Amino acid sequence: MSKSIFYHAGCTVCISAEHDVIELIGKDNVEIVHFGDDKSRIDEAVKAGVKSVPALVTPKGNVLHINFGASMADVIG
Repeated sequence: MSKSIFYHAGCTVCISAEHDVIELIGKDNVEIVHFGDDKSRIDEAVKAGVKSVPALVTPKGNVLHINFGASMADVIG
């Protein structure tokens, strides 16, 4: 993985964190995954270790859970 991946579910906490992440590391350095737009990426996030969103997975595979918007159980439904 060459970019960080920012996973979120679209809540206000997630959108605010998305804007901050883009401002901090740059739009070209992060892929944004909104589960409302692409549910097919949920399993990928869970396998990467994402427990709640918003979360940032670094190129080295570290999962950074940012604030708390929703658990993955809530996202999965």
